[in-house]
Amino acid sequence: MLISIIPKLPMRDKTASKSYYIDQLAFTEIGDFGDYLLLKKDNIEIHFFEFKELKPEDNYGQVYIRTQDIEDFYQSLLDKKVLIHPNAPLQNKPWGQKEFALLDSDNNLLTFGESIT
Repeated sequence: MLISIIPKLPMRDKTASKSYYIDQLAFTEIGDFGDYLLLKKDNIEIHFFEFKELKPEDNYGQVYIRTQDIEDFYQSLLDKKVLIHPNAPLQNKPWGQKEFALLDSDNNLLTFGESIT
């Protein structure tokens, strides 16, 4: 039986990743193992592995995060001046989701979505 999924995303600089996810997105650290970092927010975890040679423009790391109260979350990010992906502000999608997206410092795409159906 499958019970959860935890994405693993590349990071070039652990300090920069921690700053973005903890300071801007309000994640908490649940483990730091040198070249492997574990972060959590609410009911989700994201793990990061060190990839110093990563070229952000070549990174296609992506994760889709289902959420509740997406409008409040979106506004809280705007209030903190978190940059929203220029092509992905909060909007209703034809597949029945209200979504927006962010890019972290390593160009990992974080898409947040809530069902509108």
